[in-house]
Amino acid sequence: MARVTDGTEKKTCMEIMLPIQDSLEILKGKWKLPIIVSLSFGSKRFRELAREIPKITDRVLSKELKELETNHLITRTVHDTFPPTVEYEITEHGLSLEKVIMAMKDWGLEHRKKVTGK
Repeated sequence: MARVTDGTEKKTCMEIMLPIQDSLEILKGKWKLPIIVSLSFGSKRFRELAREIPKITDRVLSKELKELETNHLITRTVHDTFPPTVEYEITEHGLSLEKVIMAMKDWGLEHRKKVTGK
């Protein structure tokens, strides 16, 4: 990002800050991005997600899945089986986060190197 010094700094700052705040509001917490990453590798049932994401509780996973579904990042499908089978899948809108996630992964790797020297 280039610094703007022509008197439009405040407007430009807000033009950047507002959509970032919107993004953070939707993706806040430590579990939403790991859930999205997991589902980007294919649809999964609740138990599969719980096993794939270490240390997440069932209660928190359930809450996060509902919020992701509300924001159209994932879908929940109930299959007509006995007992009912529920599958979660990432949406096209959820897949649009790929560049953001990969940029975060790359930055995280560089940051880890800088901090740990490895």
